[in-house]
Amino acid sequence: MSAPDGSPVGAERSIGQLFASATTEMSALVHDEIALAKAQLKQDVKRGATSGGAFSVAAMVLVFSLPMLNFALAYGIRTWSDWNLAICFLLSFAANVLVAVVLVLIGVVFAKKAKKGKGPQKVAASMKETAGVLQKAKPHPRPEQPETAALEDRAPAAIEAVARSSS
Repeated sequence: MSAPDGSPVGAERSIGQLFASATTEMSALVHDEIALAKAQLKQDVKRGATSGGAFSVAAMVLVFSLPMLNFALAYGIRTWSDWNLAICFLLSFAANVLVAVVLVLIGVVFAKKAKKGKGPQKVAASMKETAGVLQKAKPHPRPEQPETAALEDRAPAAIEAVARSSS
């Protein structure tokens, strides 16, 4: 068994080899995640298209069955009232017009609400506001840790000691 860079797994590897190995594995992981996301998206699109097709066919069947409903309504009125058949069909037509008017009114109300909504403009304004706040933000000063300060104090002395010993 060997690592991605070809060296044996149990062998001592340098920091450069470890970093190269980690980078290679991270790159492979990112590529695999992207491939998985694409596959899931393709599956979701396929399901959505199938769903949309089924809804379209259902709407088409409903539209084609409306004349049958109108005939049934007209003949039903005729059966219950013994009125002239022409008047029964006019009443059936009037019922359809009434339903259409109600649906148009509902559509107009929702269209006016959608026009007033301005959803995308609100999102854009919010993003601009957030960007402005982030541009003005300053990082919080971090307190120095005692270990880091001690190492920085010793570093120049260690360098000088190595310089003296090599000369």
